[in-house]
Amino acid sequence: MLCRVCGDDVSEGRAQLGFKLCLFCGEEQARQDRRGWTILTPHKQGAMFFTAQTAREAAQGINNKGGLVK
Repeated sequence: MLCRVCGDDVSEGRAQLGFKLCLFCGEEQARQDRRGWTILTPHKQGAMFFTAQTAREAAQGINNKGGLVK
């Protein structure tokens, strides 16, 4: 199988797992995707990663000690 970005060969193991990018192009795509993540730290929990679509909903209930939470 050939990488859809650069045309290099994708290893058989990666292709069986469903990856359509070679290791190098996959790493670059992951770096770009991570730029869009938001890190939130809920009360008494560790940091969690959210996408732009879910971050707004998750942030509404973060500070539940400060008053009314809708």
